[in-house]
Amino acid sequence: MSKDTSSHSPIHVIGGGLAGSEAAWQIAEAGVPVVLHEMRGVRGTDAHKTDGLAELVCSNSFRSDDATSNAVGVLHAEMRLAGSLIMKAADANQVPAGGALAVDRDGFSDAVTAAIAGHPLITVVREEIRGLPPKEWDLAVIATGPLTAPDLAESIRQETGADALAFFDAIAPIVYTETIDMDICWYQSRYDKVGPGGTGKDYINCPMNEEQYNAFIDALVAGDKTGFKEWEGTPYFDGCLPIEVMAERGRETLRYGPMKPMGLTNAHNPTVKAYAVVQLRQDNALGTLYNMVGFQTKLKYGAQAEVFRMIPGLENAEFARLGGLHRNTYINSPTLLDGTLTLKSRPGLRFAGQITGCEGYVESASIGLLAGRFAAAERKGEPLVAPPATTAFGALLNHITGGHIVSDDEPGKRSFQPMNVNFGLFPPLEPGAITKPEGAKRFRGKEKAAAKKQATAARALGDCAAWLNGTD
Repeated sequence: MSKDTSSHSPIHVIGGGLAGSEAAWQIAEAGVPVVLHEMRGVRGTDAHKTDGLAELVCSNSFRSDDATSNAVGVLHAEMRLAGSLIMKAADANQVPAGGALAVDRDGFSDAVTAAIAGHPLITVVREEIRGLPPKEWDLAVIATGPLTAPDLAESIRQETGADALAFFDAIAPIVYTETIDMDICWYQSRYDKVGPGGTGKDYINCPMNEEQYNAFIDALVAGDKTGFKEWEGTPYFDGCLPIEVMAERGRETLRYGPMKPMGLTNAHNPTVKAYAVVQLRQDNALGTLYNMVGFQTKLKYGAQAEVFRMIPGLENAEFARLGGLHRNTYINSPTLLDGTLTLKSRPGLRFAGQITGCEGYVESASIGLLAGRFAAAERKGEPLVAPPATTAFGALLNHITGGHIVSDDEPGKRSFQPMNVNFGLFPPLEPGAITKPEGAKRFRGKEKAAAKKQATAARALGDCAAWLNGTD
């Protein structure tokens, strides 16, 4: 997008998380002034610990960085092509994490905060916006995330005439590395996979035998948990289930989920296969902190320390942060938003990030990126061209603004659930797009599925580059 410093009126962005920061950056890079409103520093939230922009409150992982056969990796690549501030800060602050892109959370937030503060077209205002933007803010983006303040949430409800949907989200504990017993644990990535900045030994692994595993499951299920209180009846998002909720779904569930032992060999006892393995991933650049992968929890603090110290190697673990539970809210976007993320009842007002019903750091930031580009184009009187549905941008946008599930319980009524980007959101490949490799004896099952992913990823990146260059 070309810079234009002529006398444009500012666009207001509410919320300084990943989506709001990315939206503000894209608008400013287009040459349009931005006022970024962030309430932290004046009012905190249930999950944030600092007033830094783009603070990560759950995992420090942006998930797979494989742009050849993983939908999340494709989204990473598209965002980089689009000049994403979030991806630039993530790349500059990555820590080893196998095939994933994980970041030093403080360094990442500091980088985003500094870039926003240093941009000549962005003004950051620390204040809580208690209602919908005033009419004189003719163009605005609401990117307040899943922890939208109650007054603003109520204003949104009154404007749309529809209640916000909601689900629970949970955060995982972080352990001081020096308190992990490496005489029991060992460093290894699953299948020794080497990822960005990694060595193939990017995770700390804690092994369990069958007896230890069963005792751990019993303790998880019996542990003292946070009550639902006024949130009773709110569903969880399946991509971020508390560990004890997974355990309640079946004794073997965790062994086939975050505690699966496949692809790991105990360096201390290579001939004995672990029954289950707890993995910890580096959380900061210094390597002094590791987070418990997949261990989001609603256990109360005392129960967390007691139960998690049952894990071999963590008997003396000290926690830099214990896990927690908070309520995420999102709007019924397919009903309320048009294809450029504009509220149908209020032209000029867009939504971005998790409040739209996408799930995940990069997904939220990518929707912020699109909302920023749409808003800047509208301010400059340029055509608002949506990304092709064949791109990760377009696939996610289409899910938010039109792709949703028909309820079997209430025929004719449509429901909408949060979604991570995945290849299931992309349009099918054209007939003949993939063919049996020359000399291959078979081409079905896993081989054909892998080829479809690779072809879908290649098509996405090609179409995204064309869209960004205005040649699609």
